[in-house]
Amino acid sequence: MMITKKHVSRRMVLRGLGVTVALPFLEAMTPAFARAAAARKVRLSAIEMVHGSAGATVFGLSKNMWSPAAVGTAFDLSPGALSPLEPFRDYLTVVSNTDVRNAEAFSLPEIGADHFRSSAVFLTQSHPKKTQGSDVHAGTSLDQIYAQRFGQDTAIPSMQLSIETVDQAGGCAYGYSCAYTDSISWASPTQPLPMIRDPRAAFDSLFGVGSTPAERAAHRQTDKSILDWVTGEVARLQKDLGADDRRRLGAYLEEVREVERRIQRVEAHNATGEARELPEAPIGVPDSFDEHVKLMLDLQVLAFASDVTRVFSFKMGRDGSARVYPESGVRSAFHPASHHGEREDRVTDFMKINRYHVSMIPYFLGKLKATPDGDGTLLDNTLVVYGSPMGNSNVHNHKRCPLFLAGKAGGALRGNLHLKAADGTPMANVMLSLLNDIGVTDMTSFGDSTGRFELKTVPASTVAE
Repeated sequence: MMITKKHVSRRMVLRGLGVTVALPFLEAMTPAFARAAAARKVRLSAIEMVHGSAGATVFGLSKNMWSPAAVGTAFDLSPGALSPLEPFRDYLTVVSNTDVRNAEAFSLPEIGADHFRSSAVFLTQSHPKKTQGSDVHAGTSLDQIYAQRFGQDTAIPSMQLSIETVDQAGGCAYGYSCAYTDSISWASPTQPLPMIRDPRAAFDSLFGVGSTPAERAAHRQTDKSILDWVTGEVARLQKDLGADDRRRLGAYLEEVREVERRIQRVEAHNATGEARELPEAPIGVPDSFDEHVKLMLDLQVLAFASDVTRVFSFKMGRDGSARVYPESGVRSAFHPASHHGEREDRVTDFMKINRYHVSMIPYFLGKLKATPDGDGTLLDNTLVVYGSPMGNSNVHNHKRCPLFLAGKAGGALRGNLHLKAADGTPMANVMLSLLNDIGVTDMTSFGDSTGRFELKTVPASTVAE
């Protein structure tokens, strides 16, 4: 039974002067009996945090600093870096003990270059060609395989975001192009995609703010919200909506405005001429890691809610970064902290940094869970992949690499599950299964995969770690 006044096209947008605002999913867009099926489009957010985890060390493994001790459903997250995810354990699938062999050195000249090779491997699970020229070669990444299959139905097939970049043309170090460390998203084995660091640039892309830099600058100089340009459109649309849809639309537009306000505050502060912690960063980039990450996560939620795009890759860190995360309780810079010398106190400090990074994700999951999507929520229909292609950063190995999945992925994941892979299992097996289970059913191999990895059940032979 329809409870709205009038059918609204799923493709309807609000248009103003140089502004396009897509709509969230509304009940008026589909009959009630078709609502669940229409909304069950899996969104994908693939997130890399570099430098592995403290839990990949011998000491960290013994203290469960990443993966919990018990497999199955009765696991305890409290000892380690995953403890912030406890409120969302019903949406959490931890996959431990997988390796990323293609990030290792295959020949003597490649030794030592793990920091300049690994990010290109995370979502491609392919070994990058060593080159400082334009003849880069890795593989097509998981996010782009999904975007090429299902992203063509949206205004933006995929978006790539980052927190830190090298932003340097040509070679980085050890004979590797900076393209390998600056992007985790590859449209083809020879085409790494640029990643957006500036929240303003991402916001303008999502909401069609101006077709040229001059038009976008003119919009910002008016001190108007993009919503001011579509006020009349909103008023006309609301007349055709039922009460529930009016509330849903109002909440969505207020969230758009709040994100816009936060970006404006960052820009205003950075334009004062006061000393910045990140003086080289674009004006829309906050000095605060916490605020920067949350803005990027909020933009993903808005894009998923309005179906502007269903695919994001998000690089939360940069190899070799000297950034300090005081909120973690550790004053050491990130890269030095990752080279902890296997000292127990320094491994523990690195775990605290790992935990701080993971603590950003519950914010994202909470926003997804609070956003209706058909008969469920966005968290029911989203797959979040969080991990690293490195294991023990102290020795630059790629064994026992950190990985967890969040969301129900439209039913592909059950949640509340810890799965421990057999020794030597490629992380690529997990990614192959994810691609199969979210719709790329004809894919039989990915990277160095050796087969599928079951993501819903625990093998009967599995015992506690």
